[in-house]
Amino acid sequence: MISQEAIFSQAKSQLSDLGFTIVKEDSERPWGGFLVIDESQAKEFAGHFFPEEDFDSINISGKLSPKILLVAPGKRLSWQYHFRRAEIWRCIEGQVAVATSLTDEEGDTTTLAKGDKIKLQQGERHRLIGLDDWGVVAEIWQHTDSDHPSDEADIVRLQDDFGR
Repeated sequence: MISQEAIFSQAKSQLSDLGFTIVKEDSERPWGGFLVIDESQAKEFAGHFFPEEDFDSINISGKLSPKILLVAPGKRLSWQYHFRRAEIWRCIEGQVAVATSLTDEEGDTTTLAKGDKIKLQQGERHRLIGLDDWGVVAEIWQHTDSDHPSDEADIVRLQDDFGR
């Protein structure tokens, strides 16, 4: 199995090769971590990882907060939802599972393999889950309140393996 250091290095190299600028890196999350892409490259990021999406229709607030999530094997992000954003995820390396529900009860999981995409509605409960090896997921946010775009504080955690 690839190490955390190696998967982050690989992801950063691939993003650099694609011409994307990483403006923030966090490899200290208990579930893995993320790489934030420069917002000025959001249209190019969306075009590369989500080419079938109509950029103008998903870009409500003028930003998409492009990010790469790196999920460690067997780790789960919190069971959560958001008031001010919908999200679109595409698995770009490995496999991940995604649990979703429109209620607080955790629903069935769907496995995403490389290339698979899922759209999460505003308020939809969700959890990203690492499987047997590292999963790498491209993410964009569809901010649903153009006057008050979503941010990291817009997370309502219903359950968290790490006590957050």
